[in-house]
Amino acid sequence: MSSDEQALMDLVARGVKLPPQPQVLVQLEDNLSRGDPDVRTLARTIAQDPGLTAMLFKAARSPLFNPRNRNLDRLDQVLMVIGSKQCLNLARAFSLATSIPGAHRHGMEVFWVRARELARLAALIADDRITVCNVFPDQAYLAGVFYECGVPLLMQRFPDYCQGLTMNTVNSWPSLQEEDQRFNVDHVTIGYLVARHWKLPDFIAQAIRCHREIPHADMGATRSLVAILQLAVHFFFRVNRIDDAHWPILADEVLGELCILPEELEDFFDRISDRFDAES
Repeated sequence: MSSDEQALMDLVARGVKLPPQPQVLVQLEDNLSRGDPDVRTLARTIAQDPGLTAMLFKAARSPLFNPRNRNLDRLDQVLMVIGSKQCLNLARAFSLATSIPGAHRHGMEVFWVRARELARLAALIADDRITVCNVFPDQAYLAGVFYECGVPLLMQRFPDYCQGLTMNTVNSWPSLQEEDQRFNVDHVTIGYLVARHWKLPDFIAQAIRCHREIPHADMGATRSLVAILQLAVHFFFRVNRIDDAHWPILADEVLGELCILPEELEDFFDRISDRFDAES
């Protein structure tokens, strides 16, 4: 048994319920694993889930995933324009929220608003820096949604989680130290194990595990993705007009990894925030 499998069993033993993958995702992964799947077959699989279908059409209307602004009215067209693997990543991201029951309604609503905003910022940063980092927008979006997905699972498991960790506003972020002290587990570890359970690409799972620590340069795509996520977190704070006390610790490594000079950061933020507002 691998260490990840043992950790998953330990979580279950503590009463933390990992969200199962929707059957549509299982079928999509199975079809894609066979090589060159027919887009009509994939479209029929996705069409089983009306909510997922609607979200993919919404994504296909975004300049981020459809830069040529093609008019798409069929799922097979969406798959051809966005790409089959990219659609799978978006389907994973869209499906996560519906796979976790809401135990604390307001806290859940706040969490998913924050997760979606972070994911969009990460996708926009990845799109701008793609020639530098080779991380694609769908991958960054997926990582952004899963980045703190252990939080709603702890809400589900511990009814007083939100009260103790002030998860009632979009600007409050949970403390790993407080979680460890109160619950003997933290949301980052849970998020990493969910990413493994849902078969996310390894570099995305590792980026979730790193959280707010920049990994060594030899970790390649993981390091780039962590840098994208940390800049997205920083921009999230700026968009919401609150101080990011952690940014000075990370700034040099994040900007260096993304090939952004410190004096370029203000212009870069303006460019990303303008696109963020335009697509809201």
